[in-house]
Amino acid sequence: MVTIKEIADLSNVSRGTVDRVLNNRGSVNPQTAQKVREIAEKLGYKPNKAGLALAAQKKKLRIGVIIFSPDNPFFEKVMEGVSAKAEELAAYDCTVLVRSVTFDAAAQIRAISELQGQEIHGLVLTPYNDPDVVAKINELEQLGIPVVTTNTDIEGSRRIAYVGSNYYEGGRTAGGLMRLVTGGTASLGIITGSSQVLCHTQRIAGFLDVIQKTAPGLQVLDIMKNHDDEFESYEVTRHFLKTHPEANALFFAAGGVHGGCKAILNMNRAKNMHIICFDAVDTTRQMVLDGLISATISQQPWKQGARPLDLLFEYLTTGILPAEEIQYVDATIQIRENL
Repeated sequence: MVTIKEIADLSNVSRGTVDRVLNNRGSVNPQTAQKVREIAEKLGYKPNKAGLALAAQKKKLRIGVIIFSPDNPFFEKVMEGVSAKAEELAAYDCTVLVRSVTFDAAAQIRAISELQGQEIHGLVLTPYNDPDVVAKINELEQLGIPVVTTNTDIEGSRRIAYVGSNYYEGGRTAGGLMRLVTGGTASLGIITGSSQVLCHTQRIAGFLDVIQKTAPGLQVLDIMKNHDDEFESYEVTRHFLKTHPEANALFFAAGGVHGGCKAILNMNRAKNMHIICFDAVDTTRQMVLDGLISATISQQPWKQGARPLDLLFEYLTTGILPAEEIQYVDATIQIRENL
């Protein structure tokens, strides 16, 4: 077992300095702290669990969680993971404070500021893709409040890790599925959430890359936004189908699948309609079983809720950064036959 003395000797600092760095106690020169953490990681240092519990209880940690759209069924599953992990961390006197916000940069920044006022030590965030949100994350980093992004990432920020899907590859998988279920020829629409959520734009980019290279017979008629709202998705899908009576395929790159499928059913357009989407919430699962949705790609929402809290708790109690900055969850293709 690696000891603090060994880390101190290799770092050429005192054992007290190593203890302060690994337990985030007191002030240490940033360059020295980084050197100590790197040596501890290379040696495979693991803190004593009893000591970890004691250190956490002394700190009375508070971790904030901000996720999107409380009415989105996917985030209900994410919240199950958050709640389960929060209950576990409560044994270490760690409190998890949760906020759900709409798809809006200003609302998200207000929620972050509110949690700052409650003196959080770390933040789990599903970020809105906006320069002001990047600036806010970087401000938190300067204040010593680490951020882990979940479900979707944000470029240019100094978050310490991301937990979620590889959305570009998910889009490529969706493109391949669409090619298979249509035989490579269809007139299709893309219904997405918001261009200000990075995962949505990455999915579409991957999807278009595949169909343009491998299925030129797949014609994209339009790309429309529903902001992950079921009612808006119903209206958007209905408008698309009215405008394009020739459409026989739809790719849902975000939420709102249930509302969109209801529009298809109410307009009697289900026959010969090919649908590819994401996630296996109950309503989507049922429509796969009913044969309306050809396939859905699931992305472990429970883990996207629980894992970021694990990473932050470990960092806040040991000072050791996550071993992997990007932590992708597994994606699984689900069809009627394997549900």
